[in-house]
Amino acid sequence: MHPRITQIKTKIQPIREEIVNHPLFQEIKTIEDIQLFMQHHVYAVWDFMSLLKSLQRNLTCVETPWFPVGAPETRFLINEIVVGEESDVDAHGVRKSHFELYLDAMRQANASTNEILLFCKTLQETKNFDVSFNASNTPESVRNFVKFTFKTINTNKAYLQAAIFTFGREDLIPNMFYSLVNELKNQFPDQIAPIKYYLDRHIEVDGDHHSHLAIEMTEELCGNDDELWNEAEEFIVASLEQRKLLWDGVLEKIKETSIQNS
Repeated sequence: MHPRITQIKTKIQPIREEIVNHPLFQEIKTIEDIQLFMQHHVYAVWDFMSLLKSLQRNLTCVETPWFPVGAPETRFLINEIVVGEESDVDAHGVRKSHFELYLDAMRQANASTNEILLFCKTLQETKNFDVSFNASNTPESVRNFVKFTFKTINTNKAYLQAAIFTFGREDLIPNMFYSLVNELKNQFPDQIAPIKYYLDRHIEVDGDHHSHLAIEMTEELCGNDDELWNEAEEFIVASLEQRKLLWDGVLEKIKETSIQNS
């Protein structure tokens, strides 16, 4: 492992701890709380795919006529990750992306998909993020999270995209959340089963294997260039700060809703 990987892991450990031990996960207690969580988190599931496809675009040839691009090992790494994320299977063996799996889970849990679907539809039509955010009434913390992702994508620097993919988008949902989902599944088996399936697939497909692939990809792209590593570290820290602010936003909404319903 490249020594800069170890350095980055050490530097980001404090904020990672803040994210996985965020008070949000102690506040989630009911299926209604799960619904609110999903309505925020689905944007992160969606923009993850855009980050992934930007990497594929930069690291492989997606144009015609085709010519080999970049290092074969890096091409293999990103293409293997794309297959797992874009063409997984649901509980019935039907091919779906992880975003589509998540939407299915939201519908089964009675979490509204109206906002994210309106956002996607408006963005396809207008190509304008602000218009799309306003149309779907996207929460501020979510807007900022997505904007940072696309700021990174728009640098067109594969090493930055790979860096936040590896360290800012790996599994940052704590075991506490998985335990809660398991408990709620006993009470609401039909509603919770799809989100449990999504989380299980997330662990299985996006777990250690993809993490190792992503680290290898980042090492390959940054090489021994200290300037690239320094910039990558800056973006990694910023991406984790945005994740914490996203969790802050979900927590605020859950507390606000709890007060209104009391």
